[in-house]
Amino acid sequence: MYSTQMEAAKKGIFTKEMEIVSKDEKISKEELLEKMSQGRIVIPKNIGHKNIYPRAVGEGMKTKVNVNLGVSEDCCDYSNEMIKVLKAIEYGTDAIMDLSTFGNTKAFRKELVEKTDVMLGTVPMYDAIAKLGKNIKNMSVDDLFDVVEEHCQDGIDFITVHAGLNRSCIDRLKNTKRLTKIVSRGGSILFQWMIANDQENPFYEYFDRLLEICQNYDVTLSLGDGLRPGSIADSTDGPQIQELLILGELTKRAWEKNVQVIIEGPGHIPMHEIVTNMQLEKKLCYNAPFYVLGPIVTDIAPGYDHITGAIGGAIAAASGADFLCYVTPAEHLRLPTVEDMKEGIMASRIAAHAGDIAKGIKGATDWDNRMSKYRGELNWEGMFNECIDIEKAKEYRASSSPSEEKVCTMCGDLCPIKRCNEILE
Repeated sequence: MYSTQMEAAKKGIFTKEMEIVSKDEKISKEELLEKMSQGRIVIPKNIGHKNIYPRAVGEGMKTKVNVNLGVSEDCCDYSNEMIKVLKAIEYGTDAIMDLSTFGNTKAFRKELVEKTDVMLGTVPMYDAIAKLGKNIKNMSVDDLFDVVEEHCQDGIDFITVHAGLNRSCIDRLKNTKRLTKIVSRGGSILFQWMIANDQENPFYEYFDRLLEICQNYDVTLSLGDGLRPGSIADSTDGPQIQELLILGELTKRAWEKNVQVIIEGPGHIPMHEIVTNMQLEKKLCYNAPFYVLGPIVTDIAPGYDHITGAIGGAIAAASGADFLCYVTPAEHLRLPTVEDMKEGIMASRIAAHAGDIAKGIKGATDWDNRMSKYRGELNWEGMFNECIDIEKAKEYRASSSPSEEKVCTMCGDLCPIKRCNEILE
């Protein structure tokens, strides 16, 4: 009847995944079908990911948050990564990307699919290194596509492929004085492969082959930004915009094959350029869902980049970004710990929610209104139950006991809410 969620939408078929999204997001059947058929909303769900709880990404949907996980050669402890996975779900992430580059990646990937109900993403080029070694030049086109297909077979819901980084983009990069050149790991691997073999990007040259694989498993194609800026000095420059133009062209080709698409974006952007970047992506990529890393609004804060990312993420979400990739305090410094991960998740969830309030997402302010009602009543249990991080709120409250149970130690008996309530009552 249909091969992908997008094809179903075009045919007017309301899938069980769409039914769940319609209820959760308070969107009508007719509007959801229309926006999915146009590519403005996607439901990333591999046909092989049986226990996933469907979530939608795109126009009018709540802004979703992704957590990056996975091992490296220097830190290869898959059991610890699985602890992070389960904690990330507990902390409220909507998606997890496995960015592992070493060890038994397949076993970990399959465990992820079996044990999680959130959207799962990968970057197959990372796994090419884990499977085929670091001699990038010797990887064949078939090798690369085989890795892509393996990830789809394993049940991954969305894959990042840097298909827009073609030779014309590389020429422009060579003629642009960037401070940070290429900071995308997947983009840099492809760049090295292209230079070493003097060939075009295989995912660009054989894009239809990539689409066929995605269509077979209903895998959403997350078109990666290999030339995203890695410093605010490089933001919104020629290479970035040229790649974005190409991603727009590839998006239309994907939609013709009923493959769902997400566009990945920067990166490091100063605050005053964020709105422009959101508008450019929506215009040049035909309102496809936009997935941003942060964005990070200043380069000076290693150890605090969950804050720089949350500032950028809130502005981006308010301006049209649909999907935020979290940033942790460990960004630029090390593989994050469980504690780093929690800080990053909470910062990004706050940014996403703040953005949803600003862009008028249905029901977004209900949560805030419940919290305000309990706060106005000095109902501490009610307040705790509405906290984004109930553990931390209770810990702070318990650490400093007031003389009166109803108030806190900031104001004590001078609590304005207590006094106002007493007068009015």
